[in-house]
Amino acid sequence: MSTQTLNLDEKLYTYLQAVSLREAGILEKLRAETAGLENAQMQISPEQGQFMQLLLQLSGARQAIEIGVFTGYSSLCIALALPPEGKLVACDINPAWTDTAQRYWQTAGVADKIELRLGRAVNTLKQLLADGGAEQFDFAFIDADKAGYDTYYELCLQLLRAGGLLAIDNTLWSGRVADDNIQDDDTVAIRSLNKKLHLDQRVDISLLPIGDGLTLARKRC
Repeated sequence: MSTQTLNLDEKLYTYLQAVSLREAGILEKLRAETAGLENAQMQISPEQGQFMQLLLQLSGARQAIEIGVFTGYSSLCIALALPPEGKLVACDINPAWTDTAQRYWQTAGVADKIELRLGRAVNTLKQLLADGGAEQFDFAFIDADKAGYDTYYELCLQLLRAGGLLAIDNTLWSGRVADDNIQDDDTVAIRSLNKKLHLDQRVDISLLPIGDGLTLARKRC
């Protein structure tokens, strides 16, 4: 028995994947293609994608938002977990990356579930609110520029229904958030949001040591 979370060495991590990961072939192919890119570390881990799929299925989510698409692995995970009538609004600014994403969405047969919006995510979220999207979404995933996290959080909170779930990636930031000697803009932004979430009575939270840290925030009624 352990009174704190286990650290995963390579052997235990390999075992974890061997006995729990059920990664669809299309996801495995996308992950392999992305691994050859310079920014490959931006992609979420397969076990995190599977965990998010389970959350979507448990919550019965139909309407979702993603901020930060990259090559589309997390988008594809979300879309595959949504019901046939489900919709995902996917926000990004880089057409080179999202071209890859769209190719895999099409191959997987979920392109009709995903509405890609290229441009600043803040503008997209504000437009969704202006179009009557307040409290209409079940799930949101934030995995984009860290300096924008707090703004994305506030806008997504308005878009989520009561009981809706917000997932925020990279909240442990490779441990840098715990080192007060590190004061770069990205680390400070994540550290600040973590402190804010801890005290925010609008949500129920849990920060999980999965991937690079995944915070779940459930909007209270």
